[in-house]
Amino acid sequence: MWIGGEPVGSATGQWRDVMNPAKRETVIARVPAAGPEDVDRAVAAARQAFPGWRNVHFTVRARALSLIADDIEARAEDFARLTALDTGNALRTQARPEVTTLVALFRYFAGIAGEVKGVTLPAGDGQLQYTRLEPLGVVACILPWNSPLMIAGFKLPAALAAGNTVILKAADDAPLTILLLAEICARHLPAGTVNALTGRGSVIGAALAEHPGVDKVSFTGSTEVGRGVARTAGERLAHVSLELGGKNPSIVFPDAVDEDLIDGLLLASRFTRQGQSCTAGSRLFLHEDIYEEVLERLTLKLGALVVGNPLDEATDMGAIINNSQFTSISGYLEDGRGSMKTLLGGDVPAEGPLTEGYFHLPTVFGGGRNDFRLAQEEIFGPVLVAIPWRDTEDVIRMANDSHYGLAAYVWSHNLDNALNTAHRVDAGWVQVNQGGGQVVGQSYGGYKQSGIGREVSLEGMLAGFTQTKQINVKLRG
Repeated sequence: MWIGGEPVGSATGQWRDVMNPAKRETVIARVPAAGPEDVDRAVAAARQAFPGWRNVHFTVRARALSLIADDIEARAEDFARLTALDTGNALRTQARPEVTTLVALFRYFAGIAGEVKGVTLPAGDGQLQYTRLEPLGVVACILPWNSPLMIAGFKLPAALAAGNTVILKAADDAPLTILLLAEICARHLPAGTVNALTGRGSVIGAALAEHPGVDKVSFTGSTEVGRGVARTAGERLAHVSLELGGKNPSIVFPDAVDEDLIDGLLLASRFTRQGQSCTAGSRLFLHEDIYEEVLERLTLKLGALVVGNPLDEATDMGAIINNSQFTSISGYLEDGRGSMKTLLGGDVPAEGPLTEGYFHLPTVFGGGRNDFRLAQEEIFGPVLVAIPWRDTEDVIRMANDSHYGLAAYVWSHNLDNALNTAHRVDAGWVQVNQGGGQVVGQSYGGYKQSGIGREVSLEGMLAGFTQTKQINVKLRG
């Protein structure tokens, strides 16, 4: 781990195995199993580093973030291969693009470090009234296993640019890239500015959330766990931001059918990340007039995806993270086979090399209804549920009939249909006629039970990692 700028073991001396998702029961590394004492050490280091980091000129912070970006870029292939190894995400389609996004995020926040500034109010000749945007202090970033580097990029450079110090809590199942990131940060930052812990979330995640020396908890993960983090941190009125689950609608109007639509739906499905994405467009609402045609073309394209070893250049879709998630997805498949028409996949690989790891195949179920379990619960796997619709009011109602509200996708070449629908869907991030990922500099976050707060943007940095101080000065004539 990294505490106070140094590589350290855990205070308990215990270790945890990191497993290979693509090869069952295969250990690829072991990392320290941190406990509450290690959390205390990391918080103390971050608190000691905070005054110095807070008080430097913003150009110093910008320069450090730029140098970190350069070092990450220089070791991009190392980061990508580690990502493929411990997350199961395919090297070509997911791991390398994730590293590219991380570099872009560090450079973006380096460029806007000078925007952490207040305002002077027009108070007349007898008063000087102004505000300061000040950092919160020590920020604990609790990271998920599905895209650890990218999510770290949403949080870490923004917190640093605003003058905070940070403790990264790496995901138990995918910690390796976060330790390498902390190592690179340690080269360019004062000791204790960035710290990184490994171990069970139920132990150190909870300890960070309840620690009086942690000023903010920034969490990305499931809605269920996020509620617990918010409850714990809220007891002491700490700052909290949450990026949680999603069950995202993808609404297709009849005028949208072309090859760009099919390619876009493939991107929106997040199947090349095994569906292990909170922004996956997993509820596919197809107008009745084009329902059969779109499903035929889409299943043909999804069925051609190469599923296999994440480190193989030919692989489009890699492995599920662990046995628990693999088993959970298998249960949803069984449910879907019993309640809907299986158009693609639907079964667990029974033989061949895919049985050596936690692999699922792309699955599309047709004939679904929005009240079905598979259309309401976040599966976090490569499973798409197609639901026919006829009336625009009805499809918007179904799209909004969810306690989630993270992302949505609207497909239409009619501007009125596209924008009116986008405006009426209850989601924090809506894409029209495209299915790609988050864009650096644009606000990202959810409505309803998909979260609190925004990331990836100037607005997210200012709202999430600073606080406003008002200063009033009486001037003598």
